[in-house]
Amino acid sequence: MAGPVLDISDVAYRWRGQAGFSLTVPHLSVAKGESVLLLGESGSGKSTLLSLICGTILPDQGKVTIAGTEITSLSGGARDKFRAEQIGVIFQQFNLLPFASVRDNILLPLRFAPIRRNRVADAATEAEKLCSALGLPDHAVEAKATALSVGQQQRVAVARALIGQPPLIIADEPTSALDANSQAAFLDLLFAQITAHETSLLMVSHDPRLGERFDRVIQIEDIAQIERAAT
Repeated sequence: MAGPVLDISDVAYRWRGQAGFSLTVPHLSVAKGESVLLLGESGSGKSTLLSLICGTILPDQGKVTIAGTEITSLSGGARDKFRAEQIGVIFQQFNLLPFASVRDNILLPLRFAPIRRNRVADAATEAEKLCSALGLPDHAVEAKATALSVGQQQRVAVARALIGQPPLIIADEPTSALDANSQAAFLDLLFAQITAHETSLLMVSHDPRLGERFDRVIQIEDIAQIERAAT
């Protein structure tokens, strides 16, 4: 079995202040090509864990290793560059540039990630292929993000995360606004793409009904401990 794309070891982080809490994660790993669903209710530490994985915050102790690089040892600028190159993120609110075209939204990560850009021979053509594979109409690539339906915007967000084949995709509650049929269609499209490129997927959600689609389902309380500050 290939080594893990994501490996977390003995990580601890404490939010400071009156409403602070501490999060401890002894171990979590995601193998190459593996899909993992991380379940937890609101306030269970999921967002903090994603921030630690993406390197937007640093743990007080422990190691976070992605694609063989220990990101906890990098400077802030180096972590930003590494994240752009190695991690595709699907945000809950999509975070598209509203008045940019679909093509420009999809290609945006490549502007900051030359290694990722070099993984595709023709970035514009790759963006169009992703749009087609994700079920967007041919003319959508030229449309403004604001002209799309919510479901179509979600597919653009997926294409933006996938462009340039980053080894790890992080998805933050991407199906929370969808009905059951739309959820199933979205997951069909997402899994088809990550399977094609052996991409690792870590999705966080509060919905256990999604679990049957994933290689592994983890309850956050089974891998993490939270201590809240006394009030």
